[in-house]
Amino acid sequence: MSNRAPITKAGSERLRAELDRLKSEDRPRIIAAIAEARAHGDLKENAEYHAARELQSFIEGRIGQLEALLSTAEVIDVSRLNPGSKVVFGAIVDLADEDSGAEVTYQIVGDLEADIKQGLIAVSSPIARALIGKSEGDSFEFTAPNGVKHYEITGVRYS
Repeated sequence: MSNRAPITKAGSERLRAELDRLKSEDRPRIIAAIAEARAHGDLKENAEYHAARELQSFIEGRIGQLEALLSTAEVIDVSRLNPGSKVVFGAIVDLADEDSGAEVTYQIVGDLEADIKQGLIAVSSPIARALIGKSEGDSFEFTAPNGVKHYEITGVRYS
């Protein structure tokens, strides 16, 4: 059994772009800021120096985190999947709330790239687990933090 975390190709590219930016832009900028703050003298009471070191620590931590995540991630190219109208990892799913009529669209992605504000839901989330294996036209329910929700799947696509 593999312990590799699934991630979409697009999610992998976003994380790699962030890693590249941190290494090629942010890291050199903060090193220069530390050098400049050091030049101001007494480091004990130098707020600029301490702020720059704190930011450097954050950047280095994020670089390490991204490198670890990407080294253990299994990139899945959603465009190569052919599940038809069945919901699987990477699916973009259009849903209609059967109670309110509200419509929403989510893409099922890996835990590493989930961002509800962008409509990216983790494959391990309750709604994604309820969706997996269903097809367009199916109704389902799942327990959300604010109660049981009833949805109909109005569309399933892959990009």
